[in-house]
Amino acid sequence: MPKTIRIGTRDSELAIYQAQIVRRQLEHLGHKSILVPVKSTGDIVLDKPLYQLGITGIFTRTLDIAMLNNDIDIAVHSLKDVPTVLPKGIVQAAVLKRGNVRDTLIYKHNEEFLSAKDAIIATGSLRRRAQWLNRYPTHKIEGIRGNVNTRLKKLEQSEEWNGAIFAAAGIGRLELRPEEAVNLNWMIPAPAQGTIMIAALEDDEETRTICTELNDSETETCTTIEREFLNRLEGGCTAPIGALAFIKEEEIHFEGILLSADGTKKITVTRTKKLGEHHDLAEWCANYVIEKGGKRLMDTIKSSHKKTNIFSTKSFTEDQRLLFHEKVVAKSHDFIKINLNRIPPRLLKNEIENVVITSKNAVEALLTNFSAIELQFKNIYCVGRRTKRLVEQRIGKVKHTEKSAEKLANYLVEYIEGAEVTYFCSDLRLDDLPKILNENNITVNEIEAYQTKFDGKKIDDKVEGILFYSPSTVKSYTQSNIANGIAYCIGETTAKEARKHFKDVRIAKVPTVESVIGLVNEHYV
Repeated sequence: MPKTIRIGTRDSELAIYQAQIVRRQLEHLGHKSILVPVKSTGDIVLDKPLYQLGITGIFTRTLDIAMLNNDIDIAVHSLKDVPTVLPKGIVQAAVLKRGNVRDTLIYKHNEEFLSAKDAIIATGSLRRRAQWLNRYPTHKIEGIRGNVNTRLKKLEQSEEWNGAIFAAAGIGRLELRPEEAVNLNWMIPAPAQGTIMIAALEDDEETRTICTELNDSETETCTTIEREFLNRLEGGCTAPIGALAFIKEEEIHFEGILLSADGTKKITVTRTKKLGEHHDLAEWCANYVIEKGGKRLMDTIKSSHKKTNIFSTKSFTEDQRLLFHEKVVAKSHDFIKINLNRIPPRLLKNEIENVVITSKNAVEALLTNFSAIELQFKNIYCVGRRTKRLVEQRIGKVKHTEKSAEKLANYLVEYIEGAEVTYFCSDLRLDDLPKILNENNITVNEIEAYQTKFDGKKIDDKVEGILFYSPSTVKSYTQSNIANGIAYCIGETTAKEARKHFKDVRIAKVPTVESVIGLVNEHYV
């Protein structure tokens, strides 16, 4: 007796329509089949954008389980919703000839808003959102979820939205495309968009053989390249990645894109290979994107969906951000702002015998006011290796350096030449150095080289640790926040201030940002 193929499908109108296409094609080839609608998690959970649900395979998981339980023989999916790695025991049995691959903008009244500064577009896709904002950065994006009919109804009922973005294949198959619609040919579609895929059990050879009769080889070639590109970038529904491959005149043309979630950053790649010589096309294009900064971009995208557990009171560079342990989600903000002062030339008219510099800000202030030749300093004493390095690169040789102002003051008491120093400092300078020197009959001539301004902000009270780089960053932070969690400090002077507020204070081995980050990583290993 011929086998009756049980076709599993989501119960949305579009999913059933696509399953009906598969059923008709099977029956045209003489195979009996029935539909088995199954409700998926992706259809049930509609209160959040798809990318915020945090998992791939949200529209396929229920059907996968039904197939592994032998409740259905095959599952019909939109291939763009299928994870690039299928569950163990399930394989891609066929893809049908591809439909319209493009995204479509359905607008409310006319297209004039495209040239306006302000407009509101609805989409639940992170990829569409990012590409739209990259092209129209002043526009606003509103999230929208639900099946095609639901989204069309929401667009119709909204008084604020100018339009919404849909997959052209979906609205076309349901014959719902209105006249007020235009294909977005500039927008790179999702990998495998417009393609109906059939999944089957790997060990069900009879069913797989039947499905092979429906397979379109050209669609299979192109979507395989697109999905491999996606897989190599480690992307899914949570990453704004687009990919499109098509065959023309015995050549495969490919274009791919990776963007930041807000569309401000974009990496694109295009490449053409002869048909039959395209085995490394996806790999080459993915590696190109990664080398152009794609790895950093993907890391940022992944961490953006995780809860922040570390906060820095000084902004990180991209290289510093990459140093954190994978369990750390760090954000940063400059809690201190520096204003360089004008230093009167008369103060540096003659050679100064002993100069004390305790920060790079003082160096910048000096070099903003004077050329290196004008800075006639006989003996330069510094706090910190980086300050020393900057001084020696731009001003002159440093006679001695210490890790803290207190240690430098004690050194000067023992070894200074003469009994007077000129101290280039901030308006919020520490008392330790001038106090120790004055107590030991060393005159301190203070020159206010720069001003330190507090610029703190309120952060989440549940953050587990705060990074501090100076006593001023501690003071600025505690003006706006409660001292919870661990205080990771760049040095003893900073730690001394932090102990006034925090119970758990830890000090980096060397006074560098990288060392403070290393201290954080030790906690999460």
